[in-house]
Amino acid sequence: MGLAGAASATMNLKSTISQVKRLIGRQFKEPSVQKDLKLLPFETSEGPDGGILIHIQYLDEKHTFSPVQIMAMLFTHLKQISEKNLETHISDCVIGIPSYFTDLQRRAYLHAAEIAGLKPLRLMHDCTATALGYGIYKNDLPAGRPTHVVFVDIGHCDTQVAVAAFEPGHMKILSHAFDRDLGGRDFDEVMFRHFAAQFREQFHIDVPSNARASKRLREACEKLKKVLSANPEAQLHIECLMDEKDVKGFIKREEFEQLSSNLLERISIPCRKALLDSGINMQNIHTVELVGSGSRIPAIKRILASLFKREPSRTLMQASVWLVAVLFSVQCLAQYFVSESM
Repeated sequence: MGLAGAASATMNLKSTISQVKRLIGRQFKEPSVQKDLKLLPFETSEGPDGGILIHIQYLDEKHTFSPVQIMAMLFTHLKQISEKNLETHISDCVIGIPSYFTDLQRRAYLHAAEIAGLKPLRLMHDCTATALGYGIYKNDLPAGRPTHVVFVDIGHCDTQVAVAAFEPGHMKILSHAFDRDLGGRDFDEVMFRHFAAQFREQFHIDVPSNARASKRLREACEKLKKVLSANPEAQLHIECLMDEKDVKGFIKREEFEQLSSNLLERISIPCRKALLDSGINMQNIHTVELVGSGSRIPAIKRILASLFKREPSRTLMQASVWLVAVLFSVQCLAQYFVSESM
């Protein structure tokens, strides 16, 4: 799990499970699921109920799990880590989920938590958690009128936007919007296809046909994207990528933005919808907060600055604000349930 899991993924491609959040509570034949599965190296099939089954090899034996079972394993591991560090038993929890989750996906999360021995007090939307974590530390909110903040979360595989109203001691989420298929990985994939085509012509290798080579190139493209966030150009070099051939490439930020133009055009769509649904005029937006690894792309910041007529801020560390928000929610809800049961 985490960095250790990512490090071993290259050596154990078909036995390393990732992005299970994209699969849980979904049907195997859904077009978006099929699109996701093409990017994942592990073997899958359709279950008897039309759901997804994941097949992995472990200790020379083939095992089959559902996404709910995989998520339950993850929850169990997180529970064990928490109990070890806190030296206490843990059951009550609050779980963050995307705002676009269906009822079936939410129930699947609850089922996974139940298997892991957890008692979810609430499923909290990601942007709600971000907004709550933001508001807890805001002690300079003016009284008498709400402060409106737009939260734009561009994560690994999705984009979520929320408009929140803050007053001293109060927070209200006015609207949510999202693009469930637009995230940092989509920008990685743009570069992956670019270099795969380049290497096919230059080095006569077909990277997409080789799972391990594809994994290494995607990892390199993700690093390249980060380099381009701070530099106008970047170089790519991978030793023995495929057929014992070393490859190298070069890309400028302008070229990357041109390749990603279709994705960049979609960034403003959920932002406009969230603003429209909130009923708030652009002039009444106090600030725009950017979170998520995908939001570091300079072109995205320019697009949002142009849309909202103000420079977006990056004052939040998403993991930290989520942690604060979830802990705060657990404490409040646990006290509520205790008082209700007395």
